[in-house]
Amino acid sequence: MDRIISILRTHGIHPTPQRIAVAQCVMGDKSHPSADQVWARVKTMHPTVSRATIYNTLNLFAEKHLLKAQVLSEGTVVFDSQVAPHHHFIDQKSGTIHDIPWDAVKVTGALALPSFEVYEYQVVMRGRKRREA
Repeated sequence: MDRIISILRTHGIHPTPQRIAVAQCVMGDKSHPSADQVWARVKTMHPTVSRATIYNTLNLFAEKHLLKAQVLSEGTVVFDSQVAPHHHFIDQKSGTIHDIPWDAVKVTGALALPSFEVYEYQVVMRGRKRREA
């Protein structure tokens, strides 16, 4: 918990019990949870926490670059604890979102768009994860 408090303070965030609980649920979590999923988890520790507190905290963490808010499927915002550049693969059968290393996908042409200033991009792939052999 001291590590989380230190991270929050380093990013200019006052470490309230609710913010610490949210951080414990999402920091390092590779599942890309939605705000409602985080709310359900935090409620087990803080039964009176409001949905608004969770949404506000997640948005604050995204604003401070501790998380990245992503729309990876229509109508759903998920929160990604991996803020370094990377891509995503979404398993259409299970809905699981997998992080794909930046260097695993080569995108060409982003620099060949003279009418646009490209400052960020990512590839979102959809399909099925193959069975492990």
